[in-house]
Amino acid sequence: MSSESKINLLGLSRPQMEAFFAGLGEKAFRASQVMRWIYHDGVVELERMTNLSKALRAYLQRHAEIRLPEAVREQPSADGTCKWLLRLADGNCIEVVFIPDGARGTLCVSSQVGCTLSCTFCSTATQGFNRNLVTAEIVGQVLFAARALGLPANRGAHVITNVVLMGMGEPLMNFDNVVPAMDVMMDDLGFGISKRRVTLSTAGVVPQIDRLRQVSDVSLAVSLHAPNDALRNQLVPLNRKYPIADLLGACRRYVKGKAPRKVTFEYVMIDGVNDSGDHARGLARLLADVPAKVNLIPFNPYPGTRWRRSSDRAIDRFRDVLSAAGLTTITRKTRGDDIAAACGQLVGQVDDRTRRRHRHRAIAQLREEGHP
Repeated sequence: MSSESKINLLGLSRPQMEAFFAGLGEKAFRASQVMRWIYHDGVVELERMTNLSKALRAYLQRHAEIRLPEAVREQPSADGTCKWLLRLADGNCIEVVFIPDGARGTLCVSSQVGCTLSCTFCSTATQGFNRNLVTAEIVGQVLFAARALGLPANRGAHVITNVVLMGMGEPLMNFDNVVPAMDVMMDDLGFGISKRRVTLSTAGVVPQIDRLRQVSDVSLAVSLHAPNDALRNQLVPLNRKYPIADLLGACRRYVKGKAPRKVTFEYVMIDGVNDSGDHARGLARLLADVPAKVNLIPFNPYPGTRWRRSSDRAIDRFRDVLSAAGLTTITRKTRGDDIAAACGQLVGQVDDRTRRRHRHRAIAQLREEGHP
């Protein structure tokens, strides 16, 4: 059987894995055995799973696979950050970044090849959109990084302690693949990461935030970047479809009854655009009744951009205004900017020959579903 027709086991959550083996006439515990081999031991060769019968292993080798993305390039940063360019089966490439910080290790993963949105300050947006990643390709990024960082030797050390869906793409525009991938990340038979340490970052797809609340309890981050609709319409065009008032309503609903959970609001600091005292005071008023914390992100330049990073002094003044208003505010430390691995700099490699066709198809589908 060709690789294209084999099922990639990385695309199956625990219930799906159990259903897969039930369909083969096997007991549910086979799913647990295979998941432990993959996610606890880092084994991707089916023939090495010696607690499975020879007949079952032979069947799996004919009909299933554990396919990881292929590393094209590894770029270590002077600050310890590491970025990988990973090639997918169709030739498109995505980027994944590991950011160590003491006992904490954060992996930033991608959800799309390119991005469906057109945020004006983000390098990914300049690449256009090709397609959504499937669940196996999202999970595959985490498993690839875990193995590259030493799995299984570090099995008890939890080198990857946090996962953030803040790489290439808008996760909520790929809901049906992202949610099962997060389930594998949090499953004890998967990567066993706490739900509070899995963060989904969105530009504000309001209906999907409400939908996410029904099926998951991961941490939510929102790319806000402006204190009013007029400015946010320019920076985040999605705002024209889902304005700030609607977005904040969805955020309140998401954390309702989950005290002391808060939504993290990400705010890229762009010189002369959104970093004035008036902007800070407007943001403080806007978030006054929202369970919120604010993450200020110095703008990370990329080739061809017209924006500049706010000065340290402007960022400090902005932070002080928010803190004085009672908002928990953190200025994100820029990591990996020497290898273009910082926030907003991920670009991957989108196949130009198919990008336009896929983009038009994706836009038509999103419009049918009520998205912009």
